Amino acid sequence: MNLPEPPLLLITDRKQAIHPLIEIISSALDGGCRWIMLREKDLTTDERIALLFELTEIATPYDASILVNEDLTAATAAGVHGLHLPQNSHSPAKARAQLGPDAVIGVSAHTLKEANAAANAGADYITLSPFFISPSKPNYGPALMPRGFSAIAKHVTIPVLALGGIDHINTKEVLAAGANGIAIMGSIMRSEDPASDIKYFLDLIHE
Repeated sequence: MNLPEPPLLLITDRKQAIHPLIEIISSALDGGCRWIMLREKDLTTDERIALLFELTEIATPYDASILVNEDLTAATAAGVHGLHLPQNSHSPAKARAQLGPDAVIGVSAHTLKEANAAANAGADYITLSPFFISPSKPNYGPALMPRGFSAIAKHVTIPVLALGGIDHINTKEVLAAGANGIAIMGSIMRSEDPASDIKYFLDLIHE
């Protein structure tokens, strides 16, 4: 399974967004983002489906991939590209059986055991977190930091995206620790210029 390129997963959180979510995503797409996960846990499935259709409409001209967090019903109804699964959610195999063989299935992991379980269950990638303590989730931890992240990532057989507290200043450090890509949320949701900030992240990834 080839993951979306570039390896930057933008996760939505309209509670942190300083502009309407659709405007932020549109700007991020202009900046080069091609991989978006709708997270919005407080919405109903019907509300998620409606928002996924909106995101798909603006993402399609960019050939960008849309995923949704956990809601398999919404993913199926909206016909999106895949699903991201928290721990103790659906199995990757069940998600793929329902969404089709080309679906991109990811799993959240925090330990080597969880990461390997996701790989063995057929996930295409994991998000490994928290790399740093994040302003978005200040109570999640302890932070893996570069040493802890690297100790896990080097033993995982599928792509590992770093998540948690990643910004322009520390992106190179994150990639040096063995991340195959990055997942970001708050820094773009709170950005005055998502397109420019995405471009900056991508320049750091591709240096």
